[in-house]
Amino acid sequence: MAIRFDDIGNRLKAFRLASGLSADQIAKRLDISRAALYRFEKGELAKIETLDKLAELLGVSVPTLLGVGVEYLPSAVAYFERLRQLEETASHIIVLAGPISYLLSSDAFHDRLAQVLSESIPDKVENRKRALADVERIMAILRERKSQYRARRPAIVNLIAASEIDHFIGAIEQHPIGVQIGIVPDTLPQTGFQIFRQPDREVLTLSPFRLGEHPNVRVGVAMLTSAPEALALHHKAAEEMWQRAHKGAAAANLLRRILRGV
Repeated sequence: MAIRFDDIGNRLKAFRLASGLSADQIAKRLDISRAALYRFEKGELAKIETLDKLAELLGVSVPTLLGVGVEYLPSAVAYFERLRQLEETASHIIVLAGPISYLLSSDAFHDRLAQVLSESIPDKVENRKRALADVERIMAILRERKSQYRARRPAIVNLIAASEIDHFIGAIEQHPIGVQIGIVPDTLPQTGFQIFRQPDREVLTLSPFRLGEHPNVRVGVAMLTSAPEALALHHKAAEEMWQRAHKGAAAANLLRRILRGV
């Protein structure tokens, strides 16, 4: 597969945001201009020596920046920024992450999310100040994602477990154009995944990071790949769950019965 320089720039930006360093700080440490750094993030080819220094400074490998093999993301900030970048050009998204795709969540959910994520960080955790700063970065990225989704409206297939219910009934009954929600009657995998269909490829993401029930933005490693076998297996899993899922009025009625304890 040919190297995509725009992807190198996207990864560079994601890891820069996750590092907590400003563009000015990185440029100064590398003895380059901030404008040059921004050009790299736009996909302009950088010298291998510069990539090597950037990788060392950001705590990643050069192969990771180049996108060789699987892309590993040990930071929720980097992961959510990469999702934003993928959504920027995706025409179709399959979501098993949850309990529901952030893109379909309500404004009220977003308004409460910063507080929930902050409260999920233990008071005595090491580097708590840095963790709280990461929450602020995540919320800024999420705002961009929501705004971007509302402007573009890519098609979304969202699979959720029957036990995970909130404001989903209205979303199911309104049935917005381009959105399909399926309620799977049995247990879903613990690790969520998403598949992004772009004009020239598909990208699979697997992540332990969660924004809903039992939020987690601190621990774990997310992965991105375009490997054909990985995509085929996850497409098959999504299709099998979609076939079993309740949809439309049947899904809304099921959630109402669950809420009533019937």
